[in-house]
Amino acid sequence: MKRFYKEARVEPAGGAFGVSLDGKQLRTPAKAPLSVPSATLAEAIAQEWRAQGAEVKLDELPLTRLTSTAIDLVAMRRAEVVAEIARYASTDLVCYRAGHPPELARRQHEAWQPLIDWATLRYDAPLEVTAGVLPVTQSPASLRAFTAAIEGYGALELAALHLATQACGSLVVALALVEGRLDVEDAFAASQLDESFEIEQWGEDAEQTRRRAALKDDMALAHRFLALLRA
Repeated sequence: MKRFYKEARVEPAGGAFGVSLDGKQLRTPAKAPLSVPSATLAEAIAQEWRAQGAEVKLDELPLTRLTSTAIDLVAMRRAEVVAEIARYASTDLVCYRAGHPPELARRQHEAWQPLIDWATLRYDAPLEVTAGVLPVTQSPASLRAFTAAIEGYGALELAALHLATQACGSLVVALALVEGRLDVEDAFAASQLDESFEIEQWGEDAEQTRRRAALKDDMALAHRFLALLRA
């Protein structure tokens, strides 16, 4: 759509911070005021709007989109989102190891076991590991512990965790990312370990390259969003 404003500014908004476009408060698609508790995040959202040219491109407003998702969707169906994220723990990627080839099994152990050990200590939530694809039953106590940890996130943080979990395909890797145990590069490497190994053997096609880049972008967005929110 065509740019309809000249100026984007951060404005106080009921104890939080909103963004105004030519003095009119920015709202979400559901018409709720777009406000956040962090002035740093609000300024970054405003900068997204300042950076637009003659045309406003929605794909160049990622912080705005994620904030809107948190306000319009996550806050409104919080219990459902928590449950959706928590389900990843019962079949987490890092718990399923290859029996063959040995090199892949070695890489999986080196990359994933430290994350399982970290999660065990961080959440008091040990996870069982298995070789192959047959499902392993995780302890109900561990699954409850992960759910309790997820429930501790506010709507904005929860939206970022949801995005990261979907991109990583692993709750453990996503939690390690959003809690600073991993950076984006390491989270991508851990979550894409199996596929990266296959690419080494067989090469990568264009569609695969695009898909992996999109997943990494989502991880980076979740990481940046939380850094700004917590600043």
